[in-house]
Amino acid sequence: MTGEALASAFEEQRGRLVAVAHRMLGSRADAEDAVQEAWLRLARQDADTIDNLSGWLTTVVGRVCIDVLRSRKTRPEDSYDEPPEPLVIEDSLEEDALLAESVGVALLVVLDTLGPAERLAFVLHDLFAVPFTEVGEILGKSPDAAKMLASRARRKVQGRRPADESSQRAVVDAFLAAAREGDFEGLLELLDPDVRWRSRTRHGEIVRLGAAEVATRVQRGARAAVITRAALVDGKPGVVSWSRTGKLLGVMSCTVVDGRIVGIDSVSDPRRLAAMGVTSWEPSSSK
Repeated sequence: MTGEALASAFEEQRGRLVAVAHRMLGSRADAEDAVQEAWLRLARQDADTIDNLSGWLTTVVGRVCIDVLRSRKTRPEDSYDEPPEPLVIEDSLEEDALLAESVGVALLVVLDTLGPAERLAFVLHDLFAVPFTEVGEILGKSPDAAKMLASRARRKVQGRRPADESSQRAVVDAFLAAAREGDFEGLLELLDPDVRWRSRTRHGEIVRLGAAEVATRVQRGARAAVITRAALVDGKPGVVSWSRTGKLLGVMSCTVVDGRIVGIDSVSDPRRLAAMGVTSWEPSSSK
């Protein structure tokens, strides 16, 4: 196979490989890196010795992802890559396409609770129909062992199903109400114990972990005199806030699983907010 033909064959597989790696790693950037590593290894390989290019590439990407996930267990801070810029759509909670994306984001949060081997077995078999014989080869285990890993992962995923759109919105609304009322215990009940809040400010990104820390910070911020509106942010229920004079202060989105908020993304950096194109609020039109 010529170099040009090999590159063309790889490009035909790229979209599927990125999709696999993204669900494995939860990060588009890491997924692209994993697929690029597969290409580098393919370029060093005698392509004529590969009987099944699709299977070979899936195996390589799977093993690269396993290495990345295991590395995160020892250096967890490496998994905190910067999330994409939020897409804000106000008062559009009926958008089916964005709702589907919301469920996808929540699924990634659930998958993040699985061990590396469980995650690979579940993603490859249940989401991409890769046979257990191939999954076992990637993991260095028997097909039966791979099947057991996928089954165990499936039970965990089914036990933590993402909420539907209306339920997610209700959880976020209750969370905001508790914050405004100063109900600290109410906030804790609505937050997952291991909730993670990524906040992008003018001073950089801040990551807060744990229900108590997040509840304390939210309660403090809720004391400020602001105007808020419900919004759909990257397919997730969120809030846009303005000052009483109409200045845009921030955008926040929440990921809800099992009736609790497991992740919060917020932006208060003026430069990032200016680039979002959020509709301005006129003080005279407020209620």
